[in-house]
Amino acid sequence: MTTSFISADNTWVLFAILVVIAAGAIWLEQNFKWASKVTGCVLALLGAMILSNVGIIPVQAAAYDFVWDYVVPLAIPMLLFQANIKKIWKDSGRLLAIYLISGLGTLLGGFIAFYALRSQIPELYKAAAMMVGTYTGGSVNLVAMTDAFEATGDLASTAVVADNLLMALYFFVLAAIPAMNFFLKKFRHPLLDEMAASGSTENHAASYWTAKPVALIDIAKALALSFAIVAVSNEIAKFFAAIIPETNFFLVLLHGLIGNKYLIMTTLTMLLATFLPDKVGGIAGAQEIGTFLIHIFFTVIGVPASIYLIITKAPLLLVFCAIIVGINMVVSFVFGKIFKFNLEEIIIASNANVGGPTTAAALAIAKGWQSLVVPALLVGTLGYVIGNYYGIFIGTMLR
Repeated sequence: MTTSFISADNTWVLFAILVVIAAGAIWLEQNFKWASKVTGCVLALLGAMILSNVGIIPVQAAAYDFVWDYVVPLAIPMLLFQANIKKIWKDSGRLLAIYLISGLGTLLGGFIAFYALRSQIPELYKAAAMMVGTYTGGSVNLVAMTDAFEATGDLASTAVVADNLLMALYFFVLAAIPAMNFFLKKFRHPLLDEMAASGSTENHAASYWTAKPVALIDIAKALALSFAIVAVSNEIAKFFAAIIPETNFFLVLLHGLIGNKYLIMTTLTMLLATFLPDKVGGIAGAQEIGTFLIHIFFTVIGVPASIYLIITKAPLLLVFCAIIVGINMVVSFVFGKIFKFNLEEIIIASNANVGGPTTAAALAIAKGWQSLVVPALLVGTLGYVIGNYYGIFIGTMLR
């Protein structure tokens, strides 16, 4: 491992850098129009990527592991407090439909990419599970699939590198599509037309995240409930993982599903949000805290995105990821055209699959598509569950 200006054991300095990058990305997004178009999540990822590639911060450190092990699990319930299944179906039916179609594109892409490159990359079924999981709900799912299939450190790190580079590139592509004449001619785009008619030039990210009333008890509830959900989910997952043998395909699949802490966590939170919508969904500040924690997560996943590593060790894995994302994009836009979905809906649905709910919502906010912000969060949160199911399914099938 190459040395860096800041050593890997300088935990407090590394924590400070991670949080400052995340906060700086949010500040840029809310104060500059160009930054709002890129989105804070991508800026945070790029900021860490630059620092690691020039040797200022290390590629691996205990501080990063802490974010993966504790910050991410704590953020997931907070982002799911409003994931009321009944509300998702009622308020986001159209976006949910194209989102599910887009997810099938990811699954199809996983199979195609596997059979195209299985002789070139060892243990590719593990990478298939990881990439299908992450491209049906965001990078949070990659953690779960890495753990579920016990991927090696080298495979996990190169997969994260390939995922991060491709994800950042695809975000730029999706952000640019609304300005491309080809797509404007082929698809309906009512939200773009509405904004053009109004002549609005405001920073939409800043206006969306304006200050809201948050009491001390709200912060206490958000943290207490998140900690409780994560703790209970860990115990439930450990219990089932210990008692379910992996002696046949069905038991392996069952072990991977209900023995996975992330799957239990997301499912438990969604049940609470659905059956106790006022008590859970009404906790003020949870979305803001969870979103900031996820920005820290995006900073961390940008760290191992070594350009040198991807060129020397994982070019084929980058191709593997590109095939999956490419198939997702083709399926999303082809079937979006067939079923007459709007351009904005297709973009947000594909983004929600590849990047998760926070990046999809961030793009909707940045573009000023206010009516798609909440639906993006709602349908995208389903990816935390669906992506794990898809990942376990394809990994088990291909193994």
